[in-house]
Amino acid sequence: MNKMPKFELRKHVMTAISFFLPIVVGSGMLLAIGNIMGGSGIENFSDGFSFADTMTTMGGYGLGALPMIVATAIAYSIADKPGIAPGLIVGFVAQGIQTGFIGGLIAGFLAGYVTAAIVSYIRVPSWMQGLVPTMVIPTFATLIAGLLMYYVVGGPITWFTNLILNYLGSLDPSQKVLYGAIIGVLASIDYGSALNKTVFAFVFALFSEGIYEPITVLIIVSMITPFGLTLAYFIGKVVNKNIFDSVDIETLKTAFPMGIVQITEGVFPIVLKSLPRHMLATGVGGAVAGALSMLWGQIVIYQHRV
Repeated sequence: MNKMPKFELRKHVMTAISFFLPIVVGSGMLLAIGNIMGGSGIENFSDGFSFADTMTTMGGYGLGALPMIVATAIAYSIADKPGIAPGLIVGFVAQGIQTGFIGGLIAGFLAGYVTAAIVSYIRVPSWMQGLVPTMVIPTFATLIAGLLMYYVVGGPITWFTNLILNYLGSLDPSQKVLYGAIIGVLASIDYGSALNKTVFAFVFALFSEGIYEPITVLIIVSMITPFGLTLAYFIGKVVNKNIFDSVDIETLKTAFPMGIVQITEGVFPIVLKSLPRHMLATGVGGAVAGALSMLWGQIVIYQHRV
């Protein structure tokens, strides 16, 4: 008998983020470029379309599929290959009942653990063994998890999502500054590691519901350390002070371009030499950047125009 996997929220969410983050980046870039070029979503292929329209449409497809992608990734993380089909289909259920990104997360956990339970505890006659991976597991795991989404958790997820949206929409400027500072600190001080990814999951859930300011904060603060260290290098040249050694300079040659696309991990070889000092500087910068971004209402422009 296979052992039922333990409930590990962080592990499975991190797996999901590693799956959908490249899709978010790729789709977002296509959508942004298409919008800049004046593209719009293609409604009817036979009516003709421009190159910009293809960019906008492909980007919109990628971002629109994220509830299914995150559900599939989490179900796969929990139940391995048998979780893929239930995760994908129940992810479509989450999309269909308009529970958004949060619904996709919960759909993945439901599909994954239902699948794992079936694999661990359900036994069939020997003549049916060949049907288990192709028929029994996809059918029954999808049925059970899908019904739970429809009849049990779908309503509360929608209620909770609307509650958050209404609360965030009613914040006054001083409250936005505070939340921006908190997001800025949490998203920056571990340089793209687990804490940053956890904040990303939260702010992307808001982004998928039309609240763009928090994810803008995360994008901005992800660039603080690589940009700040690079700026420090040039300031050191101006004041004739050698701040970095030759290894650090080589690190900056990759960390800075990585920072341009919001990848912070390239700075680790430098920050680990004096981690507390760098974390303090990064946290202060993240708090200031986050507060100002929220105060000024800065948003990323990911608009799927149809």
